[in-house]
Amino acid sequence: MYKRQPVERPTYSPDNPVLESIQRLRSDLEAEIIGQQALVERLLIALLTGGHVLVEGAPGLAKTRAIKALAAGLEADFHRIQFTPDLLPADLTGSDVYRPEDGSFRFQQGPIFHNLLLADEINRAPAKVQSALLEAMGEGQVTVGAKSYSLPRLFLVMATQNPIEQEGTYPLPEAQLDRFLFHVRVDYPPREASREILRLVRDETLRESQTGDTAGRLTRADVFAARREVLHLHLAEPVEEYIVELVEASRAPGAYGRDLVDWVRWGASPRGAIALERGARGRAWLSGRDFVTPEDVQAIAPDALRHRILLDYEAEAEGISSQRFVEELLSRVPAP
Repeated sequence: MYKRQPVERPTYSPDNPVLESIQRLRSDLEAEIIGQQALVERLLIALLTGGHVLVEGAPGLAKTRAIKALAAGLEADFHRIQFTPDLLPADLTGSDVYRPEDGSFRFQQGPIFHNLLLADEINRAPAKVQSALLEAMGEGQVTVGAKSYSLPRLFLVMATQNPIEQEGTYPLPEAQLDRFLFHVRVDYPPREASREILRLVRDETLRESQTGDTAGRLTRADVFAARREVLHLHLAEPVEEYIVELVEASRAPGAYGRDLVDWVRWGASPRGAIALERGARGRAWLSGRDFVTPEDVQAIAPDALRHRILLDYEAEAEGISSQRFVEELLSRVPAP
């Protein structure tokens, strides 16, 4: 039976200053985002692989704090957008503004042109706004009128949605969900972490100022250097075949049980295999290794695949979730 992999502490390499910088950032984030180590790791992997993250959890679980803390540790611009039903695409992308002094129109950039973007409660925005964000995430550009404008090379979207309140929301279509590298579900922190959170908030309140020290920020050059290193990690052919088999089994699981066939309607797309491979590479690099293991794939698979699988109505009626389907695949598909 599949079991969640234990937390693997990274191996620090004195010969890799980029890795050391990322690990210092990770330690700082874990000290500030208490009890959410998995969320911190997924955000860093998304940063290392150029992906985007959808985070789902109840209010007050440090989702917004996590992306703000990540932005504070980077030499990057950050902007938060509160998605509401009356939001327009131009509020996100920007628009052409008329200049009466010369009778011309000039494009005024919107908040999407920041490096790190927090799309808070993304499922409260109408379809037009969601489609504008879809183009930005998928193509790295936005189109206003007849012209397209490129986004910054360093561009990461962290979107959040609240699973509790569904009234007045617009569920994300499958095409939009597929653009996210990870779909992370955030749960309540353990009891010990709650006590640490109380102390942290109390200490922050007692401080006279919260002016950040920019001297230790991670540069964009470091981020791009880390991305190159991640892509050069060794991926053995059996591990690559394991990734392909997991994705294929999500579409046609008959070889691993008739019950799985009755559960699923649509499996993961090829983009799911790409997300699985990139996520496993990022996790291996963060762990200080120059090779990917099957354990990396297994640890990443639930967050990389759960939002790409569409279950049958009867399976949903029986209380079966995409999370359980992925866990069953991990337990039945043999690892190398």
